[in-house]
Amino acid sequence: MRDDGFKGEFVNPNINQNSIHLNGHAQNHAGVSQLESQAASPVPNEIVARGHWGGKYEFLLSCLGYCVGLGNVWRFPYLCYRNGGGVFLIPYFIMLFVTGVPLFLMELCLGQYGAAGPITVWKCCPLLKGIGIGMLCVAVLVSLYYNVIIAWTFYYLGSSFQMPLPWSCDAVANAAVCNRSGGASVSPSEIFWNERVLGVTNSAGLHDPGPVRWPLALCLLAAWLIVFLCMLKGIHSAGKVVYVTATFPYFVLIVLIIRGATLEGSLQGIAFYLTPDWRRLASAQVWNDAASQIFYSLGIGIGGVLSMASYNKFDNNVIRDTVIITTGNCLSSFFAGFAIFSVLGHMAWRRGVPVENVAVSGPGLAFVAYPEALALLPGSAFWSVLFFLMLFMLGIDTLFGNIEGITTAVLDEFPQLRGNTKHKSLFLGVLCFGLYLMGLLLVTDGGIYWFTLIDSFSTSFGLIIITLFMCIGISFFYGVNQFCQDIIDMIRHCPPWCSKVLLYFKACWVFFTPFLLLFILTYIFMDMYSTPLHYGSYVYPLWGKALGVCMATICCLQILIWAVVAICKETGTLKERFHKSIRPLNSWRTNTSAGGVERSVDAERVAGPFTVTLTDMDFNAMTWEEGRGI
Repeated sequence: MRDDGFKGEFVNPNINQNSIHLNGHAQNHAGVSQLESQAASPVPNEIVARGHWGGKYEFLLSCLGYCVGLGNVWRFPYLCYRNGGGVFLIPYFIMLFVTGVPLFLMELCLGQYGAAGPITVWKCCPLLKGIGIGMLCVAVLVSLYYNVIIAWTFYYLGSSFQMPLPWSCDAVANAAVCNRSGGASVSPSEIFWNERVLGVTNSAGLHDPGPVRWPLALCLLAAWLIVFLCMLKGIHSAGKVVYVTATFPYFVLIVLIIRGATLEGSLQGIAFYLTPDWRRLASAQVWNDAASQIFYSLGIGIGGVLSMASYNKFDNNVIRDTVIITTGNCLSSFFAGFAIFSVLGHMAWRRGVPVENVAVSGPGLAFVAYPEALALLPGSAFWSVLFFLMLFMLGIDTLFGNIEGITTAVLDEFPQLRGNTKHKSLFLGVLCFGLYLMGLLLVTDGGIYWFTLIDSFSTSFGLIIITLFMCIGISFFYGVNQFCQDIIDMIRHCPPWCSKVLLYFKACWVFFTPFLLLFILTYIFMDMYSTPLHYGSYVYPLWGKALGVCMATICCLQILIWAVVAICKETGTLKERFHKSIRPLNSWRTNTSAGGVERSVDAERVAGPFTVTLTDMDFNAMTWEEGRGI
């Protein structure tokens, strides 16, 4: 924001000459501090060190654990068989390289270069601060329902220590169901899921949530307590936990694949999973499913990736990390399909039915079909404990990323919390307890209806719009050429191939990725208009669907609200205000000490009142390179 009143009061023009910025303090090349020249100026808040990852592998494992979540196990295999088997891999990898990798790299670079969370990082373009607020809203909604899945997992994990398993035909309570002549209309695992766990049979729908199911409420409390303890010291504690939580699921997947390969009928399941149907490539739904799976499995647009990257060292090789994480995520999804369909193939063989009759997606796979299949194996309790431990690890890692995105965003905007350990712990405790209280609605008798509603709309069109504006904002407002130069500054010794790779990413950010995001957005709106939302046989009323639309709209509406605020804080004509609001603030990171190239903005430009955090760099002039356009 331009203000002549600030010019003479806060800015000493002598500071700018032959000076560099180290850790937010101006120094001359002789290393002489400029504190004397600033003595008469108001002293901004002291900058609190944000810290860095304890090691390279902590960041990689944290990102991999964040990306490889429950959707890789219960959604990708289902989409693969539904959309043409092995043929689905063609659109899947095309969408990966055209949409997934470019957007993931953009978030990594934005967080690492700016060394700030989802809100503060938009000092690079204050007009788009609402993107960070929108990311925060989405992260809260996702965290709200995601920990409920972990609560279900805890419930099943505790039940897995019973012999026989309470959802197997060996249990006395299920004898009548399993011995019913002509076959049971519902399986014991469905009865256990619907009646014992959810209690959904006691609810008439969204309008009738009923009482809280206290066993689930206790499981949910335990889940949030674990999250609180693991996140108590931020990345320094969570970074150590991921050595176990991010690697253990791979051990279980390997064990399940080996065990599944020895089962009768497993090859039928694998064949069903991979048999290609080339005609499906002509379907728009296949391409939309591929793009959506890539988008959601990488956790793009929620702020977790951006926040974790903000704790990297400035010269970390972001391109290398992007390739490792995105490739690892996709390979995890692919190999998880072998573990799932080998066991489902065995269950179909035991029942004498086609595999398609037992293959489902979502919670139905994780809590009904697969547990039922495991109950058929010798030593079923052992396999059940192993499977639900894997689900817990997959879910908790993703939740770590979401909570890290929320806490980093708030702590960067209110750095005084970061400097006080007691206040920081109190904030995290209030956040976890608040989300726990709100999550109690999702563990009532009708909680699954609310769960499905939030799940369907929290990451719907609102998230796509947020990501689309992030891509457009960086490419056209901040400048795609400037952004590529920032990447080169971070990598420092950029080999020749690096520049060629950046040309590809530049083309994606400017043309291909926004186009594909518009395609996904259009398909979502068409599907939302033509397809009713339902859970099982229950069809959601119009007011319920409208509530979900409002939920998603509030998230993306933050972009417009904060853009208006940014423009109103500027002076001049509307066009002048717009141009001022897309120019970076003085405190936008320069990282000269890390080998970056110093840039400048207008000496009079400081963060306006709508920007919560002010640092001393907001009161000192820098030079910003002109011509940041495409």
